[in-house]
Parts: sequence; C-alpha cells; structure tokens
Amino acid sequence: MGTPAPYYKQKTNVFLNKYFTGSKLDYRQIIAIIIPIFVDQAFIILMSLLNTAMIASSGVAAVSAVSMVDSLNIFLVNVFIAVATGGTVIVAQYKGSGNDSMVSKTAAQAISAVAFISILLCVLVIAFHTPLLNLLFGQAEADVFQNARLYLIGSCLSYPFIAVFQAVTGALRGVAETKACLGLSLILNLSYLLLNILFITVLDMGIMGLIISLIIARVLGMGISLFYLIRMNHTLRYRLKDALKIDFSLLKKIMIIGIPFAAEQMFFNGGKLLTQTFIVQLGTLAITVNAIGGSISLLFQIGGSALSIAVVTVVGQCIGNGNIPDARKFIKSFIGLSTVFFVVIAAVILPLFPFIVHLFSPPAEIIPDIFKLTLLIAITQPIFWSTSFIMPSALRAAGDSNFTSITSLLSMWVLRVILGYVLAIPLKFGIMGVWVAMVTEWGVRGAIFWWRFRGEKWYRRKLI
Repeated sequence: MGTPAPYYKQKTNVFLNKYFTGSKLDYRQIIAIIIPIFVDQAFIILMSLLNTAMIASSGVAAVSAVSMVDSLNIFLVNVFIAVATGGTVIVAQYKGSGNDSMVSKTAAQAISAVAFISILLCVLVIAFHTPLLNLLFGQAEADVFQNARLYLIGSCLSYPFIAVFQAVTGALRGVAETKACLGLSLILNLSYLLLNILFITVLDMGIMGLIISLIIARVLGMGISLFYLIRMNHTLRYRLKDALKIDFSLLKKIMIIGIPFAAEQMFFNGGKLLTQTFIVQLGTLAITVNAIGGSISLLFQIGGSALSIAVVTVVGQCIGNGNIPDARKFIKSFIGLSTVFFVVIAAVILPLFPFIVHLFSPPAEIIPDIFKLTLLIAITQPIFWSTSFIMPSALRAAGDSNFTSITSLLSMWVLRVILGYVLAIPLKFGIMGVWVAMVTEWGVRGAIFWWRFRGEKWYRRKLI
C-alpha cells in the first residue's frame, strides 16, 4: 500500500475538486490554463511599469504625452482586440463541442478580420492625427503636444503587427494553449523592454526611442506568432486558403461577439478618453499623477486580469459542451480567487510603495497624491473589481454580448464620465474625484452583472 498523502495535501485536493473541477474540466486543466496567463499578465504589467518609468526619465512632458496618447491607443487597439475576443469565444465553443475542423476555420477567419480592421484604423488615424489631437488634447502644453503627435503616428504604424499577434494568441487561448501564448508574449515584451533600455536609457532618444522600440518589438511579435501558428502548432491547423477565403457565416458568429464588444470598448474607452481631456485641464502635474497612479494600479490587477482572460476559455468550453452548472461554478470560483489575489497583492505592494513610486522620479510635491490614489484602489478593488470585469468576460463567453456591452456603456458614461467631471472640475476634487467616480462605476456595474448571472438569459443565446 502507498503512503497516504499529508493532511494539507488532502485538504487542498478536496478544495480544488470542489471549486475547480467539473464534468469535462478538472482543476489540473484549469490551473494549466490560468498559470501561463497569470505569468503573462504579470510580465506585461511589470514591463509597462518599467517602460513608463524609463520614459519618465525624459521629463514630465514626455510621460504626460505618452499617458495622453496611450489613452487614445487603448481606445483604438481595443477595437481589434474585441474582434479577436469574438474569435476566442467561437473557437472555445467549437473546441468544447469537439468540432476540430470549425476550430481551424474560425481561427483563420478571426486573424484575417482583425488584420483588415487594424490596417483600416492605422490609415484613418494617421490621416487625421492633427485634428484628432487638437480635439482631445488641444489645451496641453506645446512640448507635451509635439511629443504626443510623434508618439501617436509611431503607435499607428505598429497597429497591424500587434493586431495579428493578438488574433493569433486569442485563437490559441480558445483551445487552452496558454503556454504558447505565454512564450509568444515573453518574446514580444522582453524584446520591447530590451529595446527601450537601448534606445531610451542608453542612447537617450526619448519619445523617438520609444516609437522605434514599439514598432520593432511588434513586428517581431507578429512574425514569431505566425511562424508558430503555421509551422509548430498542430491544434488550430492554420491554412492560408482558409484565411484568404471569406466565410460569411463564420464571420457573422465572430462578429456577434466582436461587434457589440468593439462598440462597448470604443464607447467605454471613449469615456476614459473624455475623462483624460478634463484631466488635461488640471495641468501637466495632474496628468503625471494620473499616469503614475494608473501604472501602479495595474500591479494590483495582475491576478484579476489573468482570470478575466482565462474565464473566456473555461466558460466558452463549458457552454460548447452544454454544461451550464459547471459554467456557473467556475464563474463563482474565478471571482472568489480574484478577490483573494487582490488582497494578497495589496498586502505586498503597499509596503513597497516608496520604492515603486521612485522608479518614476516624480516631483516630490505629487507623491502624496499618488499614494492617495494607490490607497483608494487597494481598498476598493478586492470588493468591486472582480464582478465588474470577470463577470462580463464570462457572460460574453456564453454569448451574452449585447447585455454586457449596453450595461458597460451606460455605467461608464453616466457614472465615470459625468460623475467624474462633476467631482473633478466643478466640485474641485481633482484627480481623486475622477478615481472615486471610477470606483463607483465598478460597484454599480458589478451589481448589475451579478443580477444577470443569477438568472438564465445569459446562456440562452446559441452561437454554434
């Protein structure tokens, strides 16, 4: 007879089987999906933190310009990420149903659609970049505005490359190949970091160095991802003829998820962009406080962001094989695990705040304001973030895209934009007012999604 497992291992197995094992997926498969995504998100967010810190060495004008344009970049890039997410959901559902030929065709169609949309966006934004920047950030100081112009054009040139990369990794996540996604992401982000060290820190090229690094890293990321997909991957079986041949029935299924999500992302990030325009009114130091506070807040979200991505694969496969009870159980378990992550990460980050903030070399007078923002989210994220972000990802994976998009739009514009403006400008709470409105929006939106989840309509829409 074998030696019985230690007591703590027995208890761990009982816990994992209770909350993370279903009829088709067990906790080992769930963990295998989550861990590479977690490492990937941690790496991406840490790279973002270090890159912001590096560009901060070029001065307040540079970091303010990058912050402003990145809010516009997020708005635009999320359009094709939304379509890629549509591909992830349909791929996951076909994988759950066991239809491998449709998995392959869906992946090919999603990559082609995302590539086309990204090229269109690139051309349009470069053509109209000056009026766009004048409309959004016309009140910015002259040196900030000039840096923003350069960075926007450079970012646009990289859109098609990052779009294809996102579409490939989205399809791989749909079939739970998260280790491959992790490897590809490490190549992209490590090359970006190393190039930034070369061009910004060593050669002191400032914004231009950031642009060169961004384009080279994304070209490399796209090339490596396509090479992996065509030559090394045996699950998706990507074929060029599937990519070049338009399949309108498949595109329709992808767009049923992708278009509402893209509209949501455009209006949602449009609201954040509008919020950025009245932060500009508060001055360059306020933009810097918001940029640094935003970078630090991403550290808290490493665990939650990873789970919001992983839940799409898990719930999509559960819905594909028709197992609603498992989908419900996993959604609850992911939200609970996310809350634990937020508490643990906050306990680690808050004592390290003095070290982290000094990476950005901020003016001494704004450090207390940055700490107030950090403390606000450390307290509120464990309570509100998970239901506000993991839940809509799960509902969307089940096909409930219209409800999630409409809810997100309304909560964003009524609470984050209007309330944020009222608190920040007329009531003179400044940046803190913008962030209080953001936290309020998380809470209200999460409560609505939880109410939806308790019903039955969220899984009734059949996609495949």
